[in-house]
Amino acid sequence: MKINALMIDETDNVVTCVEEVSAGSEVFYRKGDEILSVKALEDIPYCHKVALKDFEAGDDVIKYGESLGKTNVAVKKGGWLWDKNMHSVPRDYDSEMIDLTGGK
Repeated sequence: MKINALMIDETDNVVTCVEEVSAGSEVFYRKGDEILSVKALEDIPYCHKVALKDFEAGDDVIKYGESLGKTNVAVKKGGWLWDKNMHSVPRDYDSEMIDLTGGK
């Protein structure tokens, strides 16, 4: 068993392949102290994302512990997530800012 994908944050629902993975192959990744795997349902290119859960259309795709966007269609666990089946969602960064001035 060789780790071939990275989980950036333990709350992520996708992992990123660090090498090309063929359909039917296992995608191995580390989550904390555990080594886990998911079977790739299709060929996954290098540096692309694999679903760690079944997604419905409109579900949040979480990487880095943050939303990368939402799915356009249902994507099964082990499926390839990319720009053809997900889209970015604009964020309101101003509302996420922490006021370090104490309100002054």
